[in-house]
Amino acid sequence: MTVLALTMGDPAGIGPDITLAAWTARHERCVPPFLLIGDPAVLQKRAERLGLFAPVAEATPDTAEATFETALPVLPLAAGTDVVPGHGDVAYAGAVVGSIESAVSLATSGACSGVVTNPIAKAILYEAGFGFPGHTEFLADLAASSLGRPVRPVMMLSGPKLRAVPVTIHLPLRAVFEALTSDLIVETGRIVDRDLATRFGVTAPRIALSGLNPHAGEGGTLGHEEEAIIAPAIETLRAEGIDVRGPMPADTMFHDRARAEYDVAMCMYHDQALIPAKALSFDDSVNVTLGLPFVRTSPDHGTAFSLAGSGRADPSSLVAALRMASDLAAGASGAETGTAP
Repeated sequence: MTVLALTMGDPAGIGPDITLAAWTARHERCVPPFLLIGDPAVLQKRAERLGLFAPVAEATPDTAEATFETALPVLPLAAGTDVVPGHGDVAYAGAVVGSIESAVSLATSGACSGVVTNPIAKAILYEAGFGFPGHTEFLADLAASSLGRPVRPVMMLSGPKLRAVPVTIHLPLRAVFEALTSDLIVETGRIVDRDLATRFGVTAPRIALSGLNPHAGEGGTLGHEEEAIIAPAIETLRAEGIDVRGPMPADTMFHDRARAEYDVAMCMYHDQALIPAKALSFDDSVNVTLGLPFVRTSPDHGTAFSLAGSGRADPSSLVAALRMASDLAAGASGAETGTAP
């Protein structure tokens, strides 16, 4: 078994808390071996604060699996400053970014079987000059540099009740109308169809496309994007043999009976996909990036600075992300990873 590379995330957030909790519960929650790339001192201090017995040991990808049984394996990367739980600091932004870069390098080289990312505080990284809207875009850039060609990332939230994909991701709502094109929908649909089949084991995935406007445009009376942009994309995807349907009114496509009719919902913008996904399964949904040359998952929540060091952070989403990444790396089916049927 090859271990997973787990990034440190923002060290002042709940990343250290849930990492320690996941390792502590490794046996009863069947947590696969992982190698954290981060600051051992931060983890040790947080474990003491939380009252957890979690020895920390320096390790490499080659030694991490054996280490995992008795200590939390860490590939050392200094935070660069004292870390106070709940108080973000631009001083360790470089270490946060460096952890992600190292994890991707380990995954692309085959030293680790996949990447799992702890939550980051994007506003702090922006202050330090981080030039990407979020994790997803940064990972795609790193992958492109490794492969020598562009990479198109697709965000998917995958939980026990719903898989949801936003076609446009980290954009202001007013920018969605310019960014949304038939070509973008087609490209996203192809990646979703391919990765659900090859990584999740879903034979002939059924893809439901939402409309952009209320009531999917109401026949053009509430907007023309459905007719001008979404419908042509559906025709193109169907012509390629992809099972896609829509555009569907977003307000009626997420109840129990509707979800039984598809394997994944493709939505036109960020919140249209993430609100139902998180409402249905906040604690055990997983953020998966499709379209990358390596497996990448993440908890579906943020840094939760107000919970850092309190002992109240729930590690369930991180545990689910680690288990899913391990299963995907091993070629397991969607049913085995605990994702939506």
